[in-house]
Amino acid sequence: MAEIKTKQTDADVGEFIMSFADTEQKQKDSFALLRIMQDVTGYEPKMWGPSIIGFGKYHYKSERSSQEGDMPLVGFSPRKAAFSQIGRAHV
Repeated sequence: MAEIKTKQTDADVGEFIMSFADTEQKQKDSFALLRIMQDVTGYEPKMWGPSIIGFGKYHYKSERSSQEGDMPLVGFSPRKAAFSQIGRAHV
């Protein structure tokens, strides 16, 4: 089975935003999203993999395969074309 690449890291979120967000506006928007998501979730932002900023985490296990791991509850990445959001659906 392939190793899961999206894992929580100790990388600095602020440094990531300043180096990855390619415009001043995207940097401002990233820090605004950071504050909003932190206020709403109550979790500190953490880097997940090389380019996802996540808040909180949950453990998943696939019923169809033996794959399992941890993922952020919600998160975003300041991609070049647009922001990408992630989030766990509640069932």
